[in-house]
Amino acid sequence: MLWDLEINWSSVWDFVRIAIEFLLIAFVIYKVLYYLRGTRAVNVLAGLVVAFLALSIIANSLGFTVVRWLLDNFMSLMAFTIIVIFQPELRRAFAQLGSYTFFQRNRKKETIHELVSAVNSMASRRCGAIIVIERRIGMRAIVEDAIKLDSKLNNLLIQSIFYPNSPLHDGAIIVRNDRIVAARAILPLSRDANLSRTMGTRHRAALGITEETDAAVVVVSEETGDISVACRGAIMRGLSGKSLENELNKLLMSNDETSETLTDILGALDDPEGEVNFHGDEEPEKTTSGSGEDQ
Repeated sequence: MLWDLEINWSSVWDFVRIAIEFLLIAFVIYKVLYYLRGTRAVNVLAGLVVAFLALSIIANSLGFTVVRWLLDNFMSLMAFTIIVIFQPELRRAFAQLGSYTFFQRNRKKETIHELVSAVNSMASRRCGAIIVIERRIGMRAIVEDAIKLDSKLNNLLIQSIFYPNSPLHDGAIIVRNDRIVAARAILPLSRDANLSRTMGTRHRAALGITEETDAAVVVVSEETGDISVACRGAIMRGLSGKSLENELNKLLMSNDETSETLTDILGALDDPEGEVNFHGDEEPEKTTSGSGEDQ
């Protein structure tokens, strides 16, 4: 009986092992094709596959012994051929793999630096903007209804999107990791009845999305050029560029939820409206609901 049970477990494991191998191979093929999308390497790979299949069919159908022999030997040299033909793509893939594995923190710092540079430039020109930085909770529904993008976050790109009269300037942009995934996104407005009536639509939208997700939102007021950052239904207003960078570092660089100092500061001040005013690098001051103009 025990012997039969061991045989059954061995058969089950063989089935599971084969299934895992197929899934692993399918995953690798998918990732390779996904990585090569939109590059010249896709055409080269497709050409190689089509040529190999065509020659194989012809050789088997017509009995071409020499062609069949060449194809069999070509398979043994396929690894070397792939390295030679796809050298640029392989180099870029390994570079990105190493960057993701070992230097992800540096990429976050670069993203924050580019974002802060763009916000400072727009604030100096009083160019309104709202930038949503996705964290642990995804925003797929909002992204699906927006204009989808897949661009690396860049200072000049952000400024061009929010440039007045730009087709994409109305609404928010969604940032995921170090990429802008959507523009002209429509965000839900906050339903907090205690908010100041002078608070503009951008700030209400920033609070609205942070009440539903854990995203961090940066807002530039078109009326005053003030910089604000919102998270977890709380908002800091009147930040300097340095204060914004410090707060984004605290919110985005750590995976520990207890490090969300924006909520801690507002809770320590016991501000019923979740609003803090920063002036440069001074200490935060509590404000009233009617203070300051806002768009």
